[in-house]
Amino acid sequence: MKKLALALSILATMSSPVMAEGDVEAGKTKAIVCSACHGVDGNSPIDMYPKLAGQQVTYLKKQLHDFRSAAKSGGKDGRADPVMGGMAMMLTDEDIVNISAFYSSQTKQPINVKDVPTLGEKLYKGGDAERGITACIACHGPSGQGSESAGFPDVSGQHANYIKIQLNKFHDSSRNNDLNGMMQDVAKKLNATDIEALAAYMSNLK
Repeated sequence: MKKLALALSILATMSSPVMAEGDVEAGKTKAIVCSACHGVDGNSPIDMYPKLAGQQVTYLKKQLHDFRSAAKSGGKDGRADPVMGGMAMMLTDEDIVNISAFYSSQTKQPINVKDVPTLGEKLYKGGDAERGITACIACHGPSGQGSESAGFPDVSGQHANYIKIQLNKFHDSSRNNDLNGMMQDVAKKLNATDIEALAAYMSNLK
């Protein structure tokens, strides 16, 4: 509950938009190597890899820095990933700013998910008080677009499979670069059915 209060406090005190920075064209050129997994415009054609188009600049920069930190520290810091670690290790701070600016400037292609479980909407909007599950809407907002200033990512229209993979990683703490462990706290209380339902619901948000 304290971590939820912190999240709401951040949203309340950091509501002003983050100023765009970086060279979009330079980022586009640098991101050519990323297109195999993430698509030329950041709309990944492979559902195990995230869509980056339209994502928060703040979030994109943090993830790239965290991937690079993990690669350089042998996984002791940041966000460990065998593929992204190798990619991010070669990036300069300027590259990270430019790539983030490029992907953020792109238009995300929506996904229409059929047969979204009602459980997904219930958990996203209201959580589950009996199990101590915080509603996702508290940080990611009613349409899933998150908060640029607070660093909460846009989860709307994301591949359901990618969301599922990340929730499972937060669940078992193999991913632990979340703000104050908030996502780990929530994900640990979710079961496999919950995760499937939430992933489908968030993927269908626009």
